[in-house]
Amino acid sequence: MDHPPVILVTGASSGIGAATARLFGQKGYRVVLAARRYNRLESLAMEIRNAGGQSLPFAADMSVLEDIERLVDRTLRAYDQIDILFNNAGYGRLGWLENLDPEQDIEPQLRVNLCGLVYLARAVLPHMIARRSGHIINMSSVAGLMATPTYSIYAASKFAVRGFTDALRREVGVYGVRVSGIYPGGVATEFSSHTGSNRKTGVTTPAFLRLSSEDVANAVWKLVQHPRRKLVIPWVMNLAVWIATLFPGLADRVIEQQFVRPERLG
Repeated sequence: MDHPPVILVTGASSGIGAATARLFGQKGYRVVLAARRYNRLESLAMEIRNAGGQSLPFAADMSVLEDIERLVDRTLRAYDQIDILFNNAGYGRLGWLENLDPEQDIEPQLRVNLCGLVYLARAVLPHMIARRSGHIINMSSVAGLMATPTYSIYAASKFAVRGFTDALRREVGVYGVRVSGIYPGGVATEFSSHTGSNRKTGVTTPAFLRLSSEDVANAVWKLVQHPRRKLVIPWVMNLAVWIATLFPGLADRVIEQQFVRPERLG
């Protein structure tokens, strides 16, 4: 008898991770929930079970290699397979580079957003390669395609995730393992409450472009159903990336006039 597929979701205690876990639970997947806030994971796991699904909560810090290795080991012992890894954990500390603290803002951000993602993919790969099956979905951001002021470290981590995703896809495709990157624009989550950002201009993603966590979760579901290398959401953000890539001088001038000068010199 075939068992339901298994998805491992990091950053599952809130926002995109929680919405994705909830959706895949509804779709019949066995869902492994990973994050630091275990009480939230337990509540979500209970919600998924009460709706008829299967879920395993596991407290793990994605900046700690030992936690990552225990997470994969526990998942395989419980369910004997990992079909999808949604490498979603991450956060941003925004600000002018000279104001960012190396120990509080820079190193931890790179450790979670990049190193944790890399280590977890590395930990699940032997299992997926052995099965000749699996799908790793790495959470990047439009900031991984187009860098903007005050996002220097966050963008650096997300550009690195893009490079890692492309290289890994080319490494493991011969084993039947798929690797995708997802690049959302602004999302209405707890992200903004942890950035430390304090803007004079109040500039933010326009409401009509802002995604919900459920929007991103649905995009992840579609990516699983129809795998592709890269998914940018909402689609219109492709236009902004295209303009910034083809006309970098124009992008620099607009950003300086509309954002940097008012924020720095206003």
